[in-house]
Amino acid sequence: MESYVEHPPVAALAHVVRTVWVQRTGDVAYAQRHLPAGGVELHFPIGGRPHLLGPLTGPQVEVIPARTTVVGVRFLPGTPPPLPVAIDELLDQRPGLADLWGGTADRLAEAMAGARTPERALALLQRHLLREFRGDASVDPLVREAVRALMPWSPVTVDAVAGHLALSVSQLRRRCLRAVGLSPKVLQRTLRFQGFLALAQSGAAGVAGLAADLGYADQAHLSRECLRLTGLTPRDLLGGEVDRCCCGHDHTASYEPFLRGRARFVQDPAGARGI
Repeated sequence: MESYVEHPPVAALAHVVRTVWVQRTGDVAYAQRHLPAGGVELHFPIGGRPHLLGPLTGPQVEVIPARTTVVGVRFLPGTPPPLPVAIDELLDQRPGLADLWGGTADRLAEAMAGARTPERALALLQRHLLREFRGDASVDPLVREAVRALMPWSPVTVDAVAGHLALSVSQLRRRCLRAVGLSPKVLQRTLRFQGFLALAQSGAAGVAGLAADLGYADQAHLSRECLRLTGLTPRDLLGGEVDRCCCGHDHTASYEPFLRGRARFVQDPAGARGI
């Protein structure tokens, strides 16, 4: 039976990693629809070849073979693992990790395959990332602040974000492309849709009616963005409902940061906006 279980990252990685997970397929192959989330991902099929999923601008469907276990890490926008190429070169790409990390990727994959459980393999992967980030200073603090400002619940213009950071719009665009792989506008649209998914996963009442809170003009606007980013209507994406996710997976660890941001905005709209 197919299963997917998310966990929060270890505390020392929480500033760069959004969530970690273990996915198992059953006796038949599983079609996994990857959606734009703003960050990159690492996928380690146990006993197979790991790959990186670059920042996405649209859906990608991957057929995972039957009886496969995949350990994964989803990074926050603007905080990818150390890589030898610019993130925008990996846009909508899925390169083998050995092409980016060389023998390090093969040795790590071998060690993870020898772990007794997927959970132990995930612990090995997180320990490796802790060592990688300890000596890496590539995270752009201004881009990190831009990502915070572009999160849903407090819609702002890209011009306002650039002004808040004392950058020109073109400077902000260049820095976002270099650190995130997406322009600020595309990132904002991606994060806005992730906010919708967070509400749907949490079971919030009247998600469709909250389109305006997310910055959508109306529900039709939300539907068009869903089709563009996922290839499906909201009802089809969520498994037959408009306001509630029926996929059967628990995505709490992934969407909790979005929901915390909404809670802060509801309590103090001006303070949460910060611009």
